[in-house]
Amino acid sequence: MQEMIINNLTSPAILFFILGIIAALVKSDLKLPTGLNESLSIYLLIAIGMKGGIELAEHSFHELVRPLVGTLSLGIIIPIITFMICRRLGIDRKNATGIAATYGSVSIVTFGAAIAFVEQANISYESYMNAFVVLLESPAIIVSLVILKLLENRSYKQEVVYRFSATSVYGPIIKEGLFGKSVFLMVGSLLVGLIGGDRALTIVKPLFIDLYPSVLVLFLLGMGLTAGNQLAAVRKYGIKLLALGILLPPVYGFLGVVIGYYSGLSLGGTILLSVLAASASYIAAPAAMRASVPEANPAIYLGMALGLTFPFNLTIGMPLYYEMAKWFY
Repeated sequence: MQEMIINNLTSPAILFFILGIIAALVKSDLKLPTGLNESLSIYLLIAIGMKGGIELAEHSFHELVRPLVGTLSLGIIIPIITFMICRRLGIDRKNATGIAATYGSVSIVTFGAAIAFVEQANISYESYMNAFVVLLESPAIIVSLVILKLLENRSYKQEVVYRFSATSVYGPIIKEGLFGKSVFLMVGSLLVGLIGGDRALTIVKPLFIDLYPSVLVLFLLGMGLTAGNQLAAVRKYGIKLLALGILLPPVYGFLGVVIGYYSGLSLGGTILLSVLAASASYIAAPAAMRASVPEANPAIYLGMALGLTFPFNLTIGMPLYYEMAKWFY
């Protein structure tokens, strides 16, 4: 495992991420041009969605049923567990919702790094795993917001006059969970790839497949800068958040290994699913939280995701999940 960690830490993508963290910690004036991070995010969303759709077109629905059910179950179980843990630790409902949605959703960049990790280790995996990134984006956001609304509605029952409209309460939740720009772009790109199939591959391959590793390096430099700036925000809120940001990924990574194995995935597919389960979103979920739960403090859930969980998964997490998966194969 030590060799795997060293190989992972010395890959160009991870080294540029570390470079960004160092730049933030030493207060360097290094920064990416305004708007570039968002442009790179859009690129990665399209690339993963397109690749997932193209590869999904090559498989029958019967082949996908078990992995599909297992993946969706992660998107439901993880936010519920996270919310309960946060509440037990005394974190208020709004911030617990933000953390639950963030950790139940996924990091597309962590997944991209995991793809590079298994390929570097010469481990084969199911080509449709890219599509499962899209499947895990929305469920956790919706589940977390529904939990919050249910608890709020239960509190409001003591009021003399109370009118409940499912459309007015849950409509914005479903809209944000399914049609937020990140989810919408990934799902749309997946459908384009699914419909286009091999014809789409010849068109998108030079930009969205061949250049993907190089764009990922540039994006991780920017993420390193952001993560370094968020570390102070996490420390400000105490040891509980520090512990959660480090301890939740291995727990959910192991859960991903178990579900991946019993869903019939290969070793490589199980490793990728465990990385998805252990990752935390800093694009789709935070965007949904800002819109639906503005009272939740972004410094908490973004600080944990970017300042703790993201670096942990990129450096130690992926080799750890690989070793966990080997226990089952």
